[in-house]
Amino acid sequence: MHTIDDLLYLMGRLRNPETGCPWDLKQDFASILPHTLEEAYEVADAIERQDWPHLEEELGDLLFQVIFYGQMADEKGWFNLHSIVDRLVSKLVRRHPHVFPKGTLASERQPSEVFDDDQINQRWEDIKREEKSSEDADVRVLDQVPATLPSITRAYKLQKKASSVGFDWPQGDEGVLAKIREELDEVVVELEAGNKPLLEKEIGDLIFAVINLARHNGINPDTALRGTNQRFYHRFSYVEDTAKEAGGWGELSADTMENAWQQAKRALQEND
Repeated sequence: MHTIDDLLYLMGRLRNPETGCPWDLKQDFASILPHTLEEAYEVADAIERQDWPHLEEELGDLLFQVIFYGQMADEKGWFNLHSIVDRLVSKLVRRHPHVFPKGTLASERQPSEVFDDDQINQRWEDIKREEKSSEDADVRVLDQVPATLPSITRAYKLQKKASSVGFDWPQGDEGVLAKIREELDEVVVELEAGNKPLLEKEIGDLIFAVINLARHNGINPDTALRGTNQRFYHRFSYVEDTAKEAGGWGELSADTMENAWQQAKRALQEND
């Protein structure tokens, strides 16, 4: 069985200036980035489809991205896979004092010591803030959330980060639901006024408020939306099959499509 050392050796061979692969030698951090994002989404897709054999392959592809970055950084004298692992282990030990009480990999807590999720999450955020403060005294709370994240994920993380310092709805779900109703009313106003720029703004505010509701209930909005996308895909495929049987989309009335859609919903719910 091959090992991580074999993978590092392979990567070095691919990037060998004299005998390596021409394609791999042309790559840099920017050119590899789209492949990294694609591989991460393919990992997520395999998990959501519960395709465990395929997940193994996709995790390997994602790991290769890390190896690739490490090799290119090593060539520039910046860092390498070993320093990446060293930094990661040090960070995880530091952020898990409830597991490594003395801040060393060998230290252990007493089994009688019990911590709940809220305590662990709060301590995690406190430690992250301490780390950031030591790096940059002027760092802002929300600067810790990358601006390059997909919009829904970034909104979710911005809200979580603000909540970690006490900026949140004191009324819980009721406060969030009231905000959703308020934002929906504002959407209707701009829709009726035909003001597209303001309508865009209000729709954004409405989506942000709905994401807040998901967060308050421990639901990841991106996961929820991906589930909805999948359900829409399967239901629409059912309608598409109906259209093919009827001779094409032009042969289906709006009522027929709606009936097929409802049949698809019932069929898929029964399968769930």
